[in-house]
Amino acid sequence: AGMKFFLQYVGCFFAFFSAGFLIISTWTDCWMVNADDSLEVSTKCRGLWWECVTNVFDGIQTCDEYDSIYAEHPVKLVLTRAMMITADILSGFGFLFLVLGLDCVKFLPDEPLIKLRICLVSGVLLLIAGLPGITGSVWYAVDVYVERSSLLFHNVFLGIQYKFGWSCWLGMAGSLGCFLSGSLLTCCMYLFRETGSGRLHPAYSLRKGYSSAATVVTNVHLPPSQTATSKMYAVDTRV
Repeated sequence: AGMKFFLQYVGCFFAFFSAGFLIISTWTDCWMVNADDSLEVSTKCRGLWWECVTNVFDGIQTCDEYDSIYAEHPVKLVLTRAMMITADILSGFGFLFLVLGLDCVKFLPDEPLIKLRICLVSGVLLLIAGLPGITGSVWYAVDVYVERSSLLFHNVFLGIQYKFGWSCWLGMAGSLGCFLSGSLLTCCMYLFRETGSGRLHPAYSLRKGYSSAATVVTNVHLPPSQTATSKMYAVDTRV
């Protein structure tokens, strides 16, 4: 039981921070950052929804939002948006289900098997959430790296060259955390399935023992005439 509680709390810890990292990475503006910041007086960051420029001297930041979502955007941007939003939704639901499945939460306290299944469902959701998250983050980072490498290989300088920033790193970290939390809740918690189902057997045997004791007590209080009559009836039945 102690190991089960430990796994639940560790899974909840990773699920909370993983979902938070994915949400923060989706809605922040530093998926791409200018690589030549030593030569610039401002830091330029591009996110999935807007682009921001920060002056390195006074710290003033100005942001320009992209066009409407119905406008034409690069395929990399559109698919990364879709995958990160999907990862955000799945990881959020996975964390909420995990909270309901914790033994310390007073939700279905008399149904340990149902709470165990809720933890397993949470683990599956977190594993599924990690897939689009890691795919979108790594694909975006690789695309930025390939674009920059191709420009450097052909000695092309366009004024500003980008590398992937901390928002992209957060997306990767959140996705890996979802995989870790989901693995703990599915593989490790599955080992406690038999233990959880076995909890019902002692209670059943205890109730059975109570019923047997009640039968004995009832027979003890029967009148002697009824007891003798029942014995004679049992003998006649055997014959």
